[in-house]
Amino acid sequence: MRVADNRIATVLGLYRTELAPFYSDAEARAIARAVFHARMGLDAAALELRREQALSESELLRVYDPIKRLAAGEPLQYVLGTVHFHGMELEVAPGVLIPRPETEELVDRIVRSPFRPSRIVDIGTGSGCIALALKRAFPPAQVTGIDVSEEALAIARRNGMRNGLEVEWSRADVLDPAFILPVGTDLVVSNPPYVPRSEENGLADQVRRHEPHLALFVDDADPLLFHRRIAASALAALPTGGQLWCEGHYIHAPAVGTLLEGMGFTTVDVIADLSGHPRFIHAVR
Repeated sequence: MRVADNRIATVLGLYRTELAPFYSDAEARAIARAVFHARMGLDAAALELRREQALSESELLRVYDPIKRLAAGEPLQYVLGTVHFHGMELEVAPGVLIPRPETEELVDRIVRSPFRPSRIVDIGTGSGCIALALKRAFPPAQVTGIDVSEEALAIARRNGMRNGLEVEWSRADVLDPAFILPVGTDLVVSNPPYVPRSEENGLADQVRRHEPHLALFVDDADPLLFHRRIAASALAALPTGGQLWCEGHYIHAPAVGTLLEGMGFTTVDVIADLSGHPRFIHAVR
């Protein structure tokens, strides 16, 4: 893969050619614009105005090198190394899930609710996106992000420092029978593994081959495993009026709601996402 000359137009054309087997023309152009914006600070209007401009060798490398990784199926977010989530720029790498719009919607719903927590625990924090967004929304609250992966926690710590937000990070496994939530917790939130293993082959290659399976999949034999353990821990720790918010699979979210009702939560709501699919589970102790 070589570039004929150093003009911006030539590099943009190379993106469309090399990514054609994997993306539509519109998607390839959007990806190219995102790379130029991230690596050179040029927005779409500036790119159009400067199409015939020649890049220096160092500039060319910054926008040329991502093409090989993208053509190998690596997600754009990992190639760029950052995503924007709830007003923050966050580091992402293959050790953590790329935050989805649904997770941002989950945070929005918590922030817009009248409940004002004082002690928040995010179980399965990954990049720290939920924990950090909630700390940003509720500055007086004490926030803890928990994950079983040290690699994920290292990224979450860096994201806390990047955004100047003080969150406690802790390694723990919610499936461990000895797992307990910190004393005083009044809001538990989680985006746990919930994709049935049987759906693995139906996922996009970028997801299946590059994002951490540990954070994605649950066995088909017990698709509510993580939600059950999280709910049991929350039920033991939350005071009356304390709240639990979870994200779930659109097929199994209603069953999670039924599970929580049977466990003794006083109010349980299963809420559709913006696409109309059952996605979020809200329960009150």
